[in-house]
Amino acid sequence: MQPVPASVPLPAAQLRWLLPALAAVALLRLWRLPEASLADFDSVRNWQIVQQVAHLDFGQIFRHGSPAFYLLYAPVAWFSTDYRVFLVLNALVAVAALGLLTDWIARAARLPGPEIALLVMLTGSSVFLTASGRDFIMSSWSLLALTGLLRAHWQRLHHPSRATLLRTAAWLAFGLSINYKFLLTLPILAVLEVQQHDGLLTRSGNWWRVLLVLAAPFVVLSVVAWAVSGVPVYRWPAVYVSILFPGANAAGRGGIAQATRDLDLSYYFRFLAAFETPLLLPALAAGLVWFGGGVRQRPLPIATYLLVWAVCILAGMSLLYKAPRGLLFGFVPMYGLVVLVLRQWLARPITVVALLAAIGYNVWQLQREVYAYLPTRYPQVAAWLHQHGIQRVATTVGIGLVPAAQRYGIAVTPATTGAQLRALRRQGYHYLLLDDYHRVTNVRAFDSLRAVPPVAAWPEPPLTAPLLYLEHSEFTGLGYRATLARQQQAAHDSVQLRLIPLR
Repeated sequence: MQPVPASVPLPAAQLRWLLPALAAVALLRLWRLPEASLADFDSVRNWQIVQQVAHLDFGQIFRHGSPAFYLLYAPVAWFSTDYRVFLVLNALVAVAALGLLTDWIARAARLPGPEIALLVMLTGSSVFLTASGRDFIMSSWSLLALTGLLRAHWQRLHHPSRATLLRTAAWLAFGLSINYKFLLTLPILAVLEVQQHDGLLTRSGNWWRVLLVLAAPFVVLSVVAWAVSGVPVYRWPAVYVSILFPGANAAGRGGIAQATRDLDLSYYFRFLAAFETPLLLPALAAGLVWFGGGVRQRPLPIATYLLVWAVCILAGMSLLYKAPRGLLFGFVPMYGLVVLVLRQWLARPITVVALLAAIGYNVWQLQREVYAYLPTRYPQVAAWLHQHGIQRVATTVGIGLVPAAQRYGIAVTPATTGAQLRALRRQGYHYLLLDDYHRVTNVRAFDSLRAVPPVAAWPEPPLTAPLLYLEHSEFTGLGYRATLARQQQAAHDSVQLRLIPLR
C-alpha cells in the first residue's frame, strides 16, 4: 500500500474526527491548570528569563541552549507576566503539536476517521505528555519542532530532493534552537540516512548547504546577543560542552563517568509500565516482530519509521542520566505503534474497544498522578509573608515561591549550602522557607533544619508528586527505585513548606 503524500490534507470527514479529539485533549491539558504552580526550578527560571529577554536583556538567553524558546515568549511578557498565562499558552502549543503529528501519522498510515480520533485521544491522554504540557519548560515547543522535523524528513525519504533535504535541516536547526535535547535526533537521523542510502546528502554539495542551514541560528543569535548584551559569542556552543561533560552538582551527582557506571537499564521500562497505558510496552515488542522487517524497504513504511524512532530514543536514553522527559521524542511514535499494532492484529471493533479502554486508563492515571497533587499553596505563603511585613526570605534550593512573591515585591533567594544560608543571614535575611524541593533534588544540606519549630507551615501537594521526583533523577543521579523511595518518604509528611527563623 502506498502512503498518502504528506502534502495532501485530511479530508473534511476525517477532520470532523480530529478536531473534537483535539478539543478533548486541550481540556485534559487545561483542567485545573490555574491551580498549578511552576513546581520545578527550570520552569521558574524560564519564566524569569523570558521577562529579561522582553526587556532586551540577553544575558541568560542561551541557558539550556534554548534562545528561540525565550524569544518566542518574550512578546507575551510585554502584556502579562502572570505565570498562568504562560502555562496555558505552553499547554496549547503542545496540543497543536500533537494535532499536527497525529495528522501526519494518520495520512501516512491511511487511518479512517474513528482511529484518527482514538490516536489523538490516546496519545493526548499520555500521563507524561500531559504533565510536561502543563509546565513551562521546552517540551511543548520541542514537540512542535519534532513534528516539523518528522514530517519534513518523511517527505525527504519519499520525495528525495535538495528542497526536502534543506527543509529537514531547517526544522532540525529550529529544534536545536529550542532544546539542547534535539542533539538526540542527530544519531537517529544518521541511522535513517544510512538506511535510505540514496547519496542525496553528499550529492552536488548538499552537505555544506545543510551545514549552513544548521549553523545559521547559532551565528545570527550569537551575534545578536553579543551586540545587545555583550554575551560572548562562544556562550551557546559552551552550553553544549557543559551539557555533554557535566560535573558534580549540589545533589552529589558526579560527572558523565557516573552515568555510565551506575546504569539503571530498567528505569524507562519501569516508568512506562507504571505510568502509561499497559498496551505501550507490548505494542513496542510486537512492533519489533511485525514491523522490524520493514527496515529493508526504501523508503521505510510508516510503522517501521515510527519503530526506529521509538527504539532508538529508548535505547539511547537508557545509557544516559534518566528523566521521563528524555523520552519526549519517543512518546508519540510509541503511541502511534499501539494503534498500528492493534489494527494489524485485531478486528476493528475489538481495536476500538481496546483503545477506548486504554484512553480511560490514561485518564484515570491523570487523576492519580497529576490532578490529585493540586492546588499549590505558594500564593497563600506569599500573602502570609506580605501580611506579616516580611519582604525578603531565603529558600532551600527551590524557587517555586518566586512567581507568587513577585506580586508583593518580596525578594526570594535560594541557597544550596549551609554557607550560603549564613551569608544570606548576614545580608539581612531573617527567615527561611524550608521548601521540600531540596528533598526532590536530594540536596541533603538542610535535612537537620526540619527539627526547628516553624513560625508557619503549609502543605504543598505538587512537591510530593512521583512525576516531579522522577523528573529530577537526571539531577540526582538516582535510579528509579531510589527516586520513588525518597518520594514515598516525603509523601508521608503533612506539610512541605515550613517558615523558620534563620539563625
